[in-house]
Amino acid sequence: MDKQKTTPNSGENRRTFIKKTATASAVVATASMFRTPVYGQNKAPSTGKVIGANDRIVVGYIGVGGQGMAHVRSQKDNASANNISQAAVCDVWTKRTEGAKSTIGGDCQGYEDYRKVLERKDIDAVCIATVDHWHTKCSIDAMNAGKHVYVEKPMTRYLEEGFQIYDAVQKTKMVLQVGSQGCSDAKWHKAAELVRSGKIGKVVLSQGSYMRNSPKGEWNYNIDKDAKPDTVNWKQWMGAQIKHAPKSFDGDHYFRWRKYYPYCAGLLGDLFPHKLHPYMLATGNPEFPARVACIGMRKVETDKLTPGTYMRDVPEIVQLIAEFPSGMLMHITSSTVNEQGTSEMIRGHKASLVMGGNRVEIKPERPFADDYEGEKLTFDGIKPGESISEHEKNWFDCIRTGKTPNANIDLAVKVQTVISLAEMSERLNIMCLFDAKTRKITTADGKPIKPITYGTLDIS
Repeated sequence: MDKQKTTPNSGENRRTFIKKTATASAVVATASMFRTPVYGQNKAPSTGKVIGANDRIVVGYIGVGGQGMAHVRSQKDNASANNISQAAVCDVWTKRTEGAKSTIGGDCQGYEDYRKVLERKDIDAVCIATVDHWHTKCSIDAMNAGKHVYVEKPMTRYLEEGFQIYDAVQKTKMVLQVGSQGCSDAKWHKAAELVRSGKIGKVVLSQGSYMRNSPKGEWNYNIDKDAKPDTVNWKQWMGAQIKHAPKSFDGDHYFRWRKYYPYCAGLLGDLFPHKLHPYMLATGNPEFPARVACIGMRKVETDKLTPGTYMRDVPEIVQLIAEFPSGMLMHITSSTVNEQGTSEMIRGHKASLVMGGNRVEIKPERPFADDYEGEKLTFDGIKPGESISEHEKNWFDCIRTGKTPNANIDLAVKVQTVISLAEMSERLNIMCLFDAKTRKITTADGKPIKPITYGTLDIS
């Protein structure tokens, strides 16, 4: 791979950034949504065992880095309350595997190959917190093996994979929860209730943001010197999907992968799901987008202040606008170079909903103020639930009851469509129109677009 690391004042890119116009011309073509291999397509699904209300759920963990260990610790702390046991961990780095085993204790077993976890008949469910490009294969293989799945956000790396996971859930009937824990915060469900009851009239606009300011570059995590070619299975971590990436172990890519397009969509994949999932849930009727436009920039170049790292592929600030068939527009902003956010709000024709903390407030529009005379406008004291433990509990409860989890596949595939179309819009410099019935993407002038996937672009 042709790369350059930054020095304090160099400002040089890791590689020449994508030429959007030329690439867009190459990508625009009539094509099916499904050109990549469908994971697990030759395997008959296993229905898994029936888990009763009082049965203990046995859990395995695939990927035990930072986020994976957050799940290990949270579920260990709440093991008794959730009636679970932790049986197995898997990671491509031996240090992480051993650390997770030590944290869990007992007879927890460690593996390098996730398929060994799935082969175990005693395991009922798996928590997947791998690098993004492994989410789809691990999730589908797990469901085909009869395991329920908690998969970290974003659900997939690319759009066509999202529909593959959707189809696998429909086929196997396994319970899948996506790790956007905001969906288990009660205020978003209260907002959805108010919207469905017509309290704010027709929804016209929702807005939110997830803002950070990281002077030395977001995701420039520490590179652990214990991670070496002989302790990290680089080939397994990379997988056959990745076409344009280092052929041998690279610590910067391994620890700071959220900066690089082959593995991640940057802000769109990391922070946007925390807004898109709850906001689309709060509409009361999540929809596929009709069209999406997105712009981003990387002009501050914060990586200059972390000597020895590569300049990131992904933008430092991103703005997304999506239109939905019902007429609602959605505007979301995310940044790693400015931390001032926008008001969290869903705007209706008659009133707006303002969300914050454990509170939802109805703010009537002036022409309709009289209609709200004597109405309850403030709902506070709502149990806040934006925590991993609450979201995990919802998953376990749904495994036992068969109910629909808060970040379920129907919501998640629609969120993934917004994310993936936004990435295409930003990287190809186009507006993307989407037909939910045919799953086809076109430009504003009707030209079909092949969805980007592994190896489509120069950096992918």
